[in-house]
Amino acid sequence: MATDFQTVAQQFVDYYYKTFDADRGALAALYRPQSMLTFESNATQGGDAIIEKLKGLPFQKVEHRVDTVDAQPSSPDGGVLVLVTGAILTDEESKPLTYAQTFQLVKDGESYFVFNDVFKLVYAGA
Repeated sequence: MATDFQTVAQQFVDYYYKTFDADRGALAALYRPQSMLTFESNATQGGDAIIEKLKGLPFQKVEHRVDTVDAQPSSPDGGVLVLVTGAILTDEESKPLTYAQTFQLVKDGESYFVFNDVFKLVYAGA
């Protein structure tokens, strides 16, 4: 069982960030009406609203670097909790920003959807 949730998490993370970096709108299939995104402390609910939020972010070019992926089974019916840390470069910036992102994946037939998505930039302490 350990391999199953870890495999789901890794495959999801690979797909999510590759798709986000190429075409944020193509992530629509991952969200449902009950899905919620909290992006930098601002919550958005519903798949359509989440995609609009992601497409409206104030950058055109984006590149994620994934440094760590941790996963745990999160429910008896096959849910997976995923924590990602890494760095993000936007537009013409030369200095990457560190981020942490957590996903709650819920089983939907033979696939999964994002029930919760929390994204936070991590700033060095003063």
